[in-house]
Amino acid sequence: MERTRRPAPYPRLVAALAAAVLTAGGLVAAAQTARAADADIARNGGFESGLTGWSCTAGSGSVVTTPVHSGSGALKGTPAGNDNAKCSQTVTVQPDSAYTLSSWVRGGYVYLGASGTGTTDVSTWTQSASDWQKLTTSFRTGPGTTSVTVYTHGWYGTPAYYADDLTLVGPGGAPAQPPAVPTGLKADSVTSTSVALSWAPVTGATGYTVYRGGAKVLDTGGTSATVSGLSPATAYSFQVAATNAAGASALSPAVTATTSAPGSGGGGADLPAHALVGYLHSSFANGSGYTRMADVPASWDVINLAFGEPTSVTSGDIRFSLCPAAECPNVESAAEFKAAIKAKQAAGKKVLISIGGANGQVQLSTTAARDTFVSSVSKIIDEYGLDGLDIDFEGHSLSLNTGDTDFRNPTTPVVVNLISAIKTLKARYGADFVLTMAPETFFVQLGYQYYGSGPWGGQDPRAGSYLPVIHALRDDLTLLHVQDYNSGPIMGLDNQYHSMGGADFHIAMTDMLLTGFPVAGDTTKVFPALRPDQVAIGLPASTQAGNGHTPPAEVNKALNCLTKKTDCGAYQTHGTWPALRGLMTWSINWDRFNQWEFSKNFDAYFG
Repeated sequence: MERTRRPAPYPRLVAALAAAVLTAGGLVAAAQTARAADADIARNGGFESGLTGWSCTAGSGSVVTTPVHSGSGALKGTPAGNDNAKCSQTVTVQPDSAYTLSSWVRGGYVYLGASGTGTTDVSTWTQSASDWQKLTTSFRTGPGTTSVTVYTHGWYGTPAYYADDLTLVGPGGAPAQPPAVPTGLKADSVTSTSVALSWAPVTGATGYTVYRGGAKVLDTGGTSATVSGLSPATAYSFQVAATNAAGASALSPAVTATTSAPGSGGGGADLPAHALVGYLHSSFANGSGYTRMADVPASWDVINLAFGEPTSVTSGDIRFSLCPAAECPNVESAAEFKAAIKAKQAAGKKVLISIGGANGQVQLSTTAARDTFVSSVSKIIDEYGLDGLDIDFEGHSLSLNTGDTDFRNPTTPVVVNLISAIKTLKARYGADFVLTMAPETFFVQLGYQYYGSGPWGGQDPRAGSYLPVIHALRDDLTLLHVQDYNSGPIMGLDNQYHSMGGADFHIAMTDMLLTGFPVAGDTTKVFPALRPDQVAIGLPASTQAGNGHTPPAEVNKALNCLTKKTDCGAYQTHGTWPALRGLMTWSINWDRFNQWEFSKNFDAYFG
């Protein structure tokens, strides 16, 4: 959030993935011709049985009826973000034998290849085929090779590709055996609506299937998965089976996990079912004018004092003071301000100190800065008798070190120390401590496509960097109100880009939080859904307050779609959430400047 209105530079990814150099493995120098008696041993290479036998990354593959090379189906692979739409199957082969791999392809960049050959893995590719053309490559298996993986994939940031009539011609192998039963199944973390599971890898397994109460709930290629959409305070039983080309193992021994109670630990039990959150310019003035605490209307349920700021970027020493009289002639005295806070609290309102903002960069890069943060924030809370803390870290406050790729287990000091500091404050003030966060879309929803510096480095390390903080504190979190403004286009769960300023943007961005999403397209690292009572939509109160102002009629359309499944437009949500907590705005001051249009519309909508 900004003290003065200015176009906020939307952070750009440093890496230009679309300009990456395309490479492919060479063909075997002296490819062996398959013997006449050899057979096509690929399964469902014509995709007449859907995706049976195939595994596609991040849900990127589907079977279409047009265009097809022959028959009634063909594979469509749709690259998105860090996912190249790889579809593969593992085939049983004979050691020290020659094989020829072929497929008809068209569309964007498309690769055909084989890995795990035991000799030289091979691939071939074509660029932007406007009509069907045949790709072929050959290889010889190694002396101990009994299976290979054949695959197709596209390229990052390019259009969809199509593949059909894929064949692998050569001698078939001995019948494969299903893998062993997985061991070590455990519940790593539990929220009110999700359970994160992990287990030991199984030799020979190409995938795993997770069961809840004996019913299949999801497939994954890794050894961990998060089951979402669960009911609070409920016991669930989970099992997992290992799979490969020969079938599935028996189910593992069950593990039981009980989800936490709704709203537990979040400090918002006495908030209204639908709450209005606003930022009050308390330490500075701008074009909106200064608003005294006593003059804030009763519409506002959570009032965030903007801002507590550090003495230096890395000190962790947060200070807050009222706006100087020279800048704000109508500012109240400290005693009047504190008395007004008590009056608001007596009326059931929550008053928080907001840390950061556009000008307040905070980097807790050391444990000393962490401890100073805790002590200085505690001093502000105690002095003004506040209900809790709002984290509004923007700019370069949070970023991820190279190699920090799992939001569930962060290693970057500025992230780890922030989590630790907030947990310490929560423990100090108890269950009623109110914790809210106001990240920008770049730090949250962009994580669906990009996370940190990426698997090859070079991306903006701030991408998705709020995700580990939100996840680690989700059971302590009262409200997350992402700033749906000052944002560039963001890809939603429909793999389409959405732009701020209308109902569609708020619907798509909020649906991601309430549905959960794979981080950087990795289906083994799914950010679990938040509870609807933990989520509010962040908007600017007026056209002067920030880029992406949304007219009241469009705000209401977004609320209708998310809470009633009406007025949804083109985007289809993954659920309906009547318990969505409400709205946040920057700011109370700008709403007053705009004749209270934002808060009046909220009151009219929710009654």
